[in-house]
Amino acid sequence: MLGAMLTLAGPAMAQDGPQRLPAVTLSLGMHKISAEVAQTPDERTIGLMHRSSMGASQGMLFVFEQAGQQCFWMKNTLLPLAIAFVADDGTIVNIDEMKPQTLDSHCSTKPVRFVLEMNSRWFDKRGIKAGAKLSGQPFKP
Repeated sequence: MLGAMLTLAGPAMAQDGPQRLPAVTLSLGMHKISAEVAQTPDERTIGLMHRSSMGASQGMLFVFEQAGQQCFWMKNTLLPLAIAFVADDGTIVNIDEMKPQTLDSHCSTKPVRFVLEMNSRWFDKRGIKAGAKLSGQPFKP
């Protein structure tokens, strides 16, 4: 379903520039998010690297084949980001803040298949904490 819709997008851009991927609309309470979906290993590796800006309600949803401890870092990422590790049902497991262009590791506290990156402090500014629930196409009810 999500995979079939997104495989039509073609390969990601070369790693020396930002990639643009198809987006899905997610809801987090009253907040709507337009999240580009990175689902292949290459798309996930590039992520939000090389972007100089991102809209206030935009982000990137990383989709993995199976649940595991997911760890992220910020090499070649110019924007400070907030990261939410998300269970299959859309429940946020943990949230962290990431500084640009660092190799610091930010990991999920439980096995997850989904990770959502937003602008820095996006979750904090809206009072969103672990336990909040995302809804939208990729999440099982």
